[in-house]
Amino acid sequence: MAGYNQMPEDILQDRTRTALAQLEACEICPRRCGANRSSGEVGFCRSGRKASVACFAPHFGEEAPLVGVSGSGTIFFSGCNLSCVFCQNYEISQDDRGTEVGAQALAAMMLDLQERGCHNINFVTPTHVVPQILEALVLAREAGLALPLVYNSGGYDSVETLRLLDGIFDIYMPDAKYGSDGPALLYSSSPGYTAVMKAAIREMHRQVGDLVIDKDGIARRGLLVRHLVLPEDAAGSAEIIRFLSEEISTQTYLNIMDQYRPEYHACRFPELCRPINRQEYARALQMAAKAGLIRGLAML
Repeated sequence: MAGYNQMPEDILQDRTRTALAQLEACEICPRRCGANRSSGEVGFCRSGRKASVACFAPHFGEEAPLVGVSGSGTIFFSGCNLSCVFCQNYEISQDDRGTEVGAQALAAMMLDLQERGCHNINFVTPTHVVPQILEALVLAREAGLALPLVYNSGGYDSVETLRLLDGIFDIYMPDAKYGSDGPALLYSSSPGYTAVMKAAIREMHRQVGDLVIDKDGIARRGLLVRHLVLPEDAAGSAEIIRFLSEEISTQTYLNIMDQYRPEYHACRFPELCRPINRQEYARALQMAAKAGLIRGLAML
């Protein structure tokens, strides 16, 4: 049973009220921009009172334990609290393609994905719309939602906000983008990214532990981490691997991704203006394997 269905209704509603109140001087994400989103102001994420959704559908390009045979039920939110120059979804995250939806419409999307047989509800870029997700979840649960929830974020998440989600989300899937703050600030406009990301992943792991996969190969609960290899080791992969293996767990399910390509404004930076090569990817895989992080590891 999904965690939120084991939570007393009054606690879920109280968490929702707490999160919505934070929109009045927004402190949902680590930027704590103070925008009064309740009245329509927007902050760095360019989102106001309502969440904006670009699309929702069963998705078969996610990690295998999420996809199974029927797909991961993805809901792609517009806007983002990061500004990655190489973003491959920039039309959604930076150009804000999407439609504003209220709680009832968002709940209906969750229920539709459940009816279509998806294994989970996968919120893509949820960091800046946690209150709106909780508001819709109250309605969706009342209408019979029972699937595990996936928090699929860029890793720039507030621990205080994540604590509101304790017992609600079953699966966390953050990015661990950078091993040092220089590239994080340069390429993603994210001050203090590494400390924020590490604290967030520690909290996520505290809540759900290592990934649990059932006999059918479907993820039920736990932590998955994604790390995108950048050209010239611009992401600092060694520190990401060290942190996960030494400070989280060698059983961490880590997907080291090789699909970097120079999108959006990447070619403003010469070092990012090419795909990664086979040697760069192999080096990251070898470091992870040596550190014992073999769950989720692709093999060349």
